[in-house]
Amino acid sequence: MNARWNRVVELLFTEVWWQYAPNDGQYFSSAYHWFNIAEGLAWLSLSGLVLLRFLKHRNSLHECIYSVTFLAFGITDFVEAWQQSSCLIWLKLGVLLFLFRIRRFVISHWYPDARIY
Repeated sequence: MNARWNRVVELLFTEVWWQYAPNDGQYFSSAYHWFNIAEGLAWLSLSGLVLLRFLKHRNSLHECIYSVTFLAFGITDFVEAWQQSSCLIWLKLGVLLFLFRIRRFVISHWYPDARIY
């Protein structure tokens, strides 16, 4: 029973599900790698846009937190480009939930007409 519980904990928190190996000959691996890099760049772009908006309007430091949260999510995509693990998925989920929360707060308080960022 204890070995089974250890395996469940390992699967949920420490399992490495995928690693990028550039010479493995699998198209999925390369596509997944480059998709995550592109996605990370998109999140960094949104982080920059939020930061620029803050610098223009200076409504609240919450916008800086919002920008840093986009940055953090982008960084998790760069990590995922090389390795996907259970721990990373949990981290991404936490950052994403916080991103939704801070987005709702910032948009509702200072930019109620904004729809993208």
